[in-house]
Amino acid sequence: MAEPSTDWKENVGFDEAERFARQADALAAVQNDRSRRYSHPGRGFHRKALLALSADFDVLPDLPDYARFGLFADSGSHDAWVRISNGSFDIQPDAVPDVRGFAIKVFGVEGPDARDGKPAQSQDFLMIQIDPFGLTSERFTAGAVAMAAAASEPSPERAAQFRISGFATSVFNTTTPFKVGPYAARARILPPSDQIPDPAADQDWGADMYRRLPLVYRFQLQFFVNETDTPIEDATKVWPQDIAPWITVAHLAIPAQPLDTDFAAEVEQISFAPWNALADHRPLGEVNRARRVAMDRSVENRSGAYSLTQD
Repeated sequence: MAEPSTDWKENVGFDEAERFARQADALAAVQNDRSRRYSHPGRGFHRKALLALSADFDVLPDLPDYARFGLFADSGSHDAWVRISNGSFDIQPDAVPDVRGFAIKVFGVEGPDARDGKPAQSQDFLMIQIDPFGLTSERFTAGAVAMAAAASEPSPERAAQFRISGFATSVFNTTTPFKVGPYAARARILPPSDQIPDPAADQDWGADMYRRLPLVYRFQLQFFVNETDTPIEDATKVWPQDIAPWITVAHLAIPAQPLDTDFAAEVEQISFAPWNALADHRPLGEVNRARRVAMDRSVENRSGAYSLTQD
């Protein structure tokens, strides 16, 4: 086991601005096509929402000094919203192999945000069941656009990576790093250990999770230790747990609650993005820099920056 280190760095490519803009254009074209198909502006990825829930994000006391920055500087409870989703451009049955999204928006944060230094409004964590991310932004964009154009399902090998047993029984990961003050880390959530998977859960992932409420997840961080084992820029490498162990820094408590269509509609109107973050938790690495451009474009499209009837 190695000690967390502040000796990380980012390597920004000279052509990233042009390259990321091109990728955002390609993804936005698919997003707009699907918005016309469904006659409603929607997200690029993760268009199909499965469930929206209110929650408490409880930061634990007595954390190690290297974890006590930003959201984790002080123990205490924060209001939070949770959105679970299917990752596709398309609205399709839950049983179809797909990336699954577990997004958390934590409110009541204090400090400058990661974008422009203005007061931060929330700290967002976007998680999926895959770890690591596994691709460069260029390869991810090309594959996603090709799959959308062909209306095809992922390969059997990729579909196997997408498999989950349920949102209350599976692990979800940020897959890419972010700052923790001068340190860097990735995050994951672990489900309650007493939850037993239901073989029929994939018929309705949201209903399976909802019937299990209340639920308490462990929120964990895994810290950068060196560039070889825990690279910042290489999103294809697994960070080994024996070298960089996970530590629990918070609990995500989701109480039993009525289904609220007005609340769900409000959640659908807002943005969940890694760059909705405190400066102390600025996203790191090539994939996250690309995501900033692509997700900002997605938000613009959802706000009506194009016509549903355009050719």
